[in-house]
Amino acid sequence: MFKKEDIENFHMPRWEELPEIDLYLDQVVSFIDKYLLYYLDDESSKKDEKKEQNVLTKTMINNYVKQKIIEAPVKKKYNRNNMAYLFVICILKQCYSINDIGNLIKFTLETTPLELAYNRFCDVLESAIKCTFLDKKFIYEKSATDNGYVLLNVVQTIASKMYVEKVYLEK
Repeated sequence: MFKKEDIENFHMPRWEELPEIDLYLDQVVSFIDKYLLYYLDDESSKKDEKKEQNVLTKTMINNYVKQKIIEAPVKKKYNRNNMAYLFVICILKQCYSINDIGNLIKFTLETTPLELAYNRFCDVLESAIKCTFLDKKFIYEKSATDNGYVLLNVVQTIASKMYVEKVYLEK
């Protein structure tokens, strides 16, 4: 079960914290797992020790490239843009289909540069999760635009699902 400190320590890497150098597939999986595995691990997979213990697998990444959700790697290496997309996908796939995720990303990037959109996503997600788990009212001021309002609802959905799974369903 989660402890208060677990939630207080939840941190999504901001754009500046994503690797400046391009990474190979194994490195991408390891980097993302470092931040998300504890929070998004699937309890059912722990019952089957033979299953891979990753939030993201090489096969998933390859499928996202084939479905054109993320850009193809260059010389088998993934850049900062790919990493930002993959973090968002890993979080959103908890509640949304890959097609819906693609549409949400496209909708957001029509009006907001990737770096800004990604950092805003991280900020709002962290706030929503901390407020949900620590029983505080979640209010985020930047909800005046359609993008902002959609983002608020998307991250609140994720935070609520995570709360129910981690607090009540994993007892």
